Amino acid sequence: MSSSLLRLLRIHCIELHGMIASKVLALALLSAPAAEAQTFEEATAAYNRGEYAIALKSLRTLAEQGNASAQHNLGVMYDNGKGVPQDYAEALRWYRQAAEQNFALAQINLGFMYKKGDGVPQDYVEAVRWFRRAAEQGNARAQVNLGYMYDKGEGVQQDNAQAARWYRLAAEHGHAGAQNNLGLMYNTGRGVPQDEAEAVRWYRRAAEQGDAVAQVNLGYMFDQGRGVSQDDVEALRWFRQAAEQGNAEGQTRLGIKYDFGEGVPQDYLEAVRWYRQAAEQGHAFAQESLGFMYYLGKGMSQDYVQAHKWVNLAASRFSGSERKFRDDAIQLRSEIASKMTPAQIAEAQRLAREWRPIQ
Repeated sequence: MSSSLLRLLRIHCIELHGMIASKVLALALLSAPAAEAQTFEEATAAYNRGEYAIALKSLRTLAEQGNASAQHNLGVMYDNGKGVPQDYAEALRWYRQAAEQNFALAQINLGFMYKKGDGVPQDYVEAVRWFRRAAEQGNARAQVNLGYMYDKGEGVQQDNAQAARWYRLAAEHGHAGAQNNLGLMYNTGRGVPQDEAEAVRWYRRAAEQGDAVAQVNLGYMFDQGRGVSQDDVEALRWFRQAAEQGNAEGQTRLGIKYDFGEGVPQDYLEAVRWYRQAAEQGHAFAQESLGFMYYLGKGMSQDYVQAHKWVNLAASRFSGSERKFRDDAIQLRSEIASKMTPAQIAEAQRLAREWRPIQ
């Protein structure tokens, strides 16, 4: 096998990276009458000091009195397992009480419980219902989540125009994930007219906020000259920012830049360093690339056992839509195996079986 595999990696359509906003697993701010304020503030201060038992007692008192902020925060403690054993059912109970009082953060978290099936049977329709209630209050996190549900057709009829609408509302509130997703809609022409320059504009707004997925997507646009002039140096800059945040796609792309000397002097040692970081997270392209480097002895001593291990892992992790890449990995694995003894192959297979991704 030649370096054509890595050339294929360069043109793989990595910009198709959208996201859903996460749960709100931090304490909400005060929403309480003056008489309850001191108790609430004491509970929050205790939580921030790690004195969870004190926080739990105060929050429970307020929650049982019907304070929505305290109900949400008590749900967070059960959701996180802070000061109490983690208990999704109990988290759900407190989120629901706050959500029914129209507390947006609790509505978002309750929506997530239904989306993931945590403490309740998975129910996308119910997830959409709670995301919508918070979104209609103007909450940007809920708006991006509702847009995502329309985007994927989860709990609602798939509708690109509605997805773009909700992403735009959240994006205009400054939500980086929504800005990235709206950029993706413009990039692919889903729900909006295709406009790569507009995609770049939204990717940039998210990337400048430090969003790693948007940084990778913006880097890809510079790498391919889509919506902007092709610029390896700018592509490298954005891939590096994502890579340094631990983003496996950014790490892989940065490794490729060092491997081929694009926008930076060619440096196999640096390529291997970034491939390894992504490979350890389970990124299939990085695993195959790292195996390829071991096979050729580029940036490291040649090692067929390690080469076979990493390429074997990659072959098992490519998705069904990446069949060509999986076939390439299988072909490379066979080529490596042809140079190994049966004992070496057995050792490589053992290492692959025992490998676990770094979280």
